[in-house]
Amino acid sequence: MTQTELPRNTPPDKNPQVAVTHTAHPKKWKWYDYFTFNIDHKVIGIQYLVTAFLFYLIGGLMAIAIRAELATPDADILDPNLYNAFMTNHGTIMIFLWIVPSAIGGFGNYLVPLMVGARDMAFPKLNAIAFWLNPPAGLLLLLSFLFGGSQSGWTAYPPLSLVTAPVAQSLWILAIVLVGTSSILGSLNFVITILMMKVPSLKWDQLPLFCWAILATSVLALLSTPVLAAGLVLLLFDINFGTSFFKPDAGGNVVIYQHLFWFYSHPAVYLMILPIFGIMSEVIPVHARKPIFGYKAIAYSSVAICVVGLFVWVHHMFTSGTPGWMRMFFTISTLIVAVPTGVKIFAWVATLWGGKIRFTSAMLFAIGLLSMFVMGGLSGVTMGTAPFDVHVHDTYYVVGHFHYVLFGGSVFGIYAGIYHWFPKMTGHKLNEFLGRVHFALTFIGTNLTFLPMHELGLQGMPRRVAMYDPQFTSLNEICTIGAFILGLSVIPFTINILWSWSRGEVAGDNPWRALTLEWTTSSPPLIENWEVLPVATHGPYDYGHSPEAQPTATPEVSA
Repeated sequence: MTQTELPRNTPPDKNPQVAVTHTAHPKKWKWYDYFTFNIDHKVIGIQYLVTAFLFYLIGGLMAIAIRAELATPDADILDPNLYNAFMTNHGTIMIFLWIVPSAIGGFGNYLVPLMVGARDMAFPKLNAIAFWLNPPAGLLLLLSFLFGGSQSGWTAYPPLSLVTAPVAQSLWILAIVLVGTSSILGSLNFVITILMMKVPSLKWDQLPLFCWAILATSVLALLSTPVLAAGLVLLLFDINFGTSFFKPDAGGNVVIYQHLFWFYSHPAVYLMILPIFGIMSEVIPVHARKPIFGYKAIAYSSVAICVVGLFVWVHHMFTSGTPGWMRMFFTISTLIVAVPTGVKIFAWVATLWGGKIRFTSAMLFAIGLLSMFVMGGLSGVTMGTAPFDVHVHDTYYVVGHFHYVLFGGSVFGIYAGIYHWFPKMTGHKLNEFLGRVHFALTFIGTNLTFLPMHELGLQGMPRRVAMYDPQFTSLNEICTIGAFILGLSVIPFTINILWSWSRGEVAGDNPWRALTLEWTTSSPPLIENWEVLPVATHGPYDYGHSPEAQPTATPEVSA
C-alpha cells in the first residue's frame, strides 16, 4: 500500500475514542520509505534529523579546517579567500541546516502530533514540501564553492556582499530563501496542529512544555522570517539586476539591510533555543522523577521571550551609528529578555533540587546545557549593554559568547533529546557507556574551544581573520585542541546510533516511565500513531503525586 492510500489526517477529533478502521495499512514503514516524499510526520521528523546531522558533519569539518588554520598566526593551510568561504558557510550551515531543522523540524515534527494526541500534522503534504526544500538549499551552498564561495560572512553585509563572488553570493541567498520558506510552511503547520488537533481530554494547562515552546517558536518565525527574505531578495536584485537598495555609492543605505537582517537574525537565536528549552523541560522532570517546577511560569516565559525577542535586534548595531536613545531603549529591552530566560533556568534547577536524579546520557547533556547556557547568558548580558558591546564588538569575545549559547545551548539540547527519544523513534535504547564518552568529549571540547575566546576578545583579537598577531598564539592553540576533541566526540555518537538502531537493547514502549502522551503508543509508533486515540488521565509531569498512578495515560478502547 502506498502512502497516498492512507486515510486522511483527521481534523479536530470530536470522538477521540473512535478506532482506526483501516486495517489494511502497514504497521511501520520500510527503510526505503525514509528516502521518499513521505507524508508521515514521524518519517519527516527523522528525515529532518538525519539530514541535519549530515550537514552538521559538513559544517563541523569546515570548523576543524578553520581552527587548524588558526593554530598558527600565518595563513599556511587555507587560502584567505577559501578561509572566508569556509567561515561563511560554516556559520550558515550550522544555523540554517543543523540547529533550526533538527530542533524544530526534527523534534517538532516527530513529537508534536504524538504529544497532542493527533494522528499527523494538520497539513501532511505541506509538511513534506517544507522538508524537501532543505536538501536543495544545502546543495546550493555547497555548489557556491565552484564559484569561489560566498565570502561575506553569514550576515552577508553589503557592500562586501555586493563585490565578492557574485554568483556564489547569489546561490547563498537562494539557499537561505529556500530554508526560510521551509521554516514559514513548517511554522504554519505547527500552529494549526497545536491549536486545532489536540485531543479534547488534554487541557491547555496540561499541554507539554515542548509544545508550548514549539508554538511560541512558530509564531516568532512567522513574524520575523519574511523580513529576512525581503532583505535578501533586495540584496539579490542589487547583485544581479542593477538596483541600488543597499549600494552606498548609488544612494542606497547599508544600515537598512542591517535592520532587516537582524530583525530576523536575533529572534533566530530564540528560534533555535526555544525548542531546546522545550526539550529540557521534558527531559529533566522525567530523569529527576519530579514534577516540573513552575509549569505556568515556563509556559508563559516562552511566550514572553517570543514577544520581547522581537524588540532587541538593534543591540547588534550599537556601532553602526545608532542614535543614543536607541542604544538606551535596546539595552533595556535586551536586558529584559534575560528575565523570562532566567525563569526557565531557575525552574529547571528547582526541579532538579531534591529529585531522584538518574544520570543517564540524556540527563548529563541536559545538565551540561544548563552550565553552558548560564555561561553564554551571562556574557550575553554584558554584551547587551552598549558601552561594553562597543568595546568588544567584532572581537573573539563575541565568537565565544554565541558559541556558548548556540553550541553549548542548542547542540547539548539536541543530544539530550536524541538520547531521550531515541527509544521511542527506533524501539532500541542507546548504549549508555558510549553516551557518557560522547558527553565527556563534548563537554571538555566545548569549554577548551570557546572559553579562551573570551580572553582573546578582551585582549583585542578581531574575529573573521585568517592571520593574527603572534601574541594570541597560545590561546588559539588551546582553542584548536578543543575543536579537534569536539570533532572526535562525534565518533562514539555515530557508532552508538548506527549500532543501537540495529542491535541495541530493546527499549519497550516506555523505558523512562514518562507521562506525556507520546509514550502511550508503541516504540516505534504505528503509522497513524494509535489504533485508538489516547485520553489524558493526568498531567504530563505528575511524578510522585501518587505511587499508584499509572506511568502512562491509558487509552480507553471503544466498545
